[in-house]
Amino acid sequence: MTTNHDPQLLGAYVLGVLDEREARAVEDHLASCPRCRAEVDGLRAMEEVMGDVPPEALLDGPPDGGDLLLQRTLRQVRSEREGRVVRRRVGLGLAAAAVAAIVLGGGFAVGRSTAPDVGQAQQQQTTTPPAPPAGTRLGSATDPVTGARMTAQVRPAAGWVRVNASVAGVAKGEKCKLFVVAKDGSSQEAGSWLVSPAGETDGTNLDGSALIAPEDVVAVEVRTFAGERIVTVPV
Repeated sequence: MTTNHDPQLLGAYVLGVLDEREARAVEDHLASCPRCRAEVDGLRAMEEVMGDVPPEALLDGPPDGGDLLLQRTLRQVRSEREGRVVRRRVGLGLAAAAVAAIVLGGGFAVGRSTAPDVGQAQQQQTTTPPAPPAGTRLGSATDPVTGARMTAQVRPAAGWVRVNASVAGVAKGEKCKLFVVAKDGSSQEAGSWLVSPAGETDGTNLDGSALIAPEDVVAVEVRTFAGERIVTVPV
């Protein structure tokens, strides 16, 4: 086996990822090749400077117009797909790519690969959530007596409704029930909870459902277990 001045094998040799047979072959080649010995010396020096930079940091590759050696290494890593070749050569290619990037200005490549593209991140953050179903109603209110606040969303289903309520301003330890109120004055319980210390500070978010026709719903209400009204939101 001969390295034929193979920069991948030299880089992998410096990082210690070759098996015993390959390492011995590289050492035999280095004994008769001053050019490769000089390259190994340079790789070792830069590897010591960079410390523990992970080879996986270069998966995104170099910047456009970057080093051709690193581009070639990454193309080879991505093209090898099957069996033992994948397990061995991917590790080899990544290790060589790491050293090549270090020697040839790879600090930029590492920084580029360890953080998402700014444009892509902004696009992900500004993705519009799906629109609620037709007929969904939303309301908010603050009770002037209790000071409790609620934002409620009512989503229609086939003869019944789903409810989401965000309730704040209720003291910890209070036992609460969520009701959906119909236009005839009747109500159906949609859920219940015990206000925690975090709920007192940050509020509580609750999902529920009630067997009231969507067109008959007029309000969502929170009451104590004793039946006292805490806050009502018309919808």
